[in-house]
Amino acid sequence: MPRAEFDSVLLDSTRLTIVSLLAGTRWAEWSWVRETAEVSASALSKQISTLERHGYVDVKKGYVGKRPRTWVALSAAGRAALEKHAAALQQIVDSSRRATEQ
Repeated sequence: MPRAEFDSVLLDSTRLTIVSLLAGTRWAEWSWVRETAEVSASALSKQISTLERHGYVDVKKGYVGKRPRTWVALSAAGRAALEKHAAALQQIVDSSRRATEQ
């Protein structure tokens, strides 16, 4: 079996959770991501910065009324990385199933 090619950025479970959440949205408000991923604001900030630096997410800042808001979206590169990473995980699952069927 060839070695699965994981995305090194997505090996971190928090970053994988974030991009997985974003895959189902267009733009997600920061507070929703923080609450749904169950991470602290500082942890989310650090992970979003890492994902943004790698081009996996886009960040948009604005206001709702007078309140500042931040939104996050999965970029095309982030979606491609998530799909490749998920395919590598699926490859391991499929290999394991084939091994147990023999």
